[in-house]
Parts: sequence; C-alpha cells; structure tokens
Amino acid sequence: MRTKVEVAPQVKEFIRSLAPAPRRSLTRAIKSLGQNAGDRKILEGRLAGYQRLRVANHRVIYREQFVAGARVVFCIFAEHRSVVYKIFQQMLLEELSKQ
Repeated sequence: MRTKVEVAPQVKEFIRSLAPAPRRSLTRAIKSLGQNAGDRKILEGRLAGYQRLRVANHRVIYREQFVAGARVVFCIFAEHRSVVYKIFQQMLLEELSKQ
C-alpha cells in the first residue's frame, strides 16, 4: 500500500529551529512513519483520533487517513514533550470554538 507523509508548516518550522543532530533524528523519524516505524502511540481522551511519534524529548502529533485509496500521514504539530499535549489540546479547543 502506498503511503504519503505530509508535514504541516508548524512542524517544518519547529524542526528548523532545532540543533542539527535532533533535526536529523526528527526528520528521519517522520519519514519512517510511511513504513509504520518509530515509537508511535495512539492518544486517548480529548486527543482521541490522533497519534504521537516520540523522538527523544520531542513529540509529533499526527493523524492517519485514507485518501483516494492511499494512506496519508498528516504530521500536524511538533513540540518538546513537556508542553506538546497541552498546547495541541488548546489549539484544538480554539479551533472548535471558531466553528
């Protein structure tokens, strides 16, 4: 099955802000999502429907969908592990309040 990995602008900016070694690790790990590799976990509670990729002290929140017969992994948000879930949850709540 064909898999495409798409990366949101926020994730790209976060990766660019990192030092070279973590930048390479995170980039490699995101690319490996297409092969179902990496330290992945399904999120629960208010973040149900999303998954996370753990790379050292960083987390990437992503969602898998099937589009036109292909699996697409959308990397939505990335941040340091200490704040990633709190910030992402707040972003979701703000987006829901706009609708």
